[in-house]
Amino acid sequence: MKNRVDKLIDSFTSKDVNDENVLSAIRKIPREKFVEQPLRELCYDDIPLPIGHGQTISSVYIVALMTQALSLDKEHKVLEVGTGSGYQAAVLAALSASVFTVERIRDLSSKARVVIESLNIRNITFIVGDGTIGFSEYAPYDRIIITACSPNVPMSLFNQLKEGGIMVMPVEKSGLQNISVIEKRNGGMHSKDIAPANFVKLIGKNGYETQKM
Repeated sequence: MKNRVDKLIDSFTSKDVNDENVLSAIRKIPREKFVEQPLRELCYDDIPLPIGHGQTISSVYIVALMTQALSLDKEHKVLEVGTGSGYQAAVLAALSASVFTVERIRDLSSKARVVIESLNIRNITFIVGDGTIGFSEYAPYDRIIITACSPNVPMSLFNQLKEGGIMVMPVEKSGLQNISVIEKRNGGMHSKDIAPANFVKLIGKNGYETQKM
């Protein structure tokens, strides 16, 4: 397994993911723990994998790319929208002070918590709810990451971002998804696209649609 991990991560440098702290975190977090047993042989193929409820765990490269774009440090407080398997949250936790992760599907949140606790990761807070409205109790956040595609940048989340903070998320424009990096400067929104994407839709009040939790 280690050789497969190293080979995969080595391939990222040719695709502009070269932050050693991010690559170290990817090496340290065992992705196989976050997928069901029948899929574990595929967990270091660089592909998304199903985790149930119509959701997926992102490819390792996409996790690394989005994490690098956040420019994290050990003082940062991070909001993640879309816990999913918990893998992205675990990577974030290795690079920041605290992570607050919101998931609308209770079963996924519960399963992610079990895995995270088994790995002795203690700086993640799990919330079940509509992530598109954020989590104002602990706002503002230094960094925000959204792991589902939105038709726009939810202002409810942008308003919970600190001045000088960074938000990374996939946004759909004209039927195409791109990962956007959004910075908050003087209260304004400054964004750039860094890569094409293919994420599930962001469901919620400020996403594509509202569904019962």
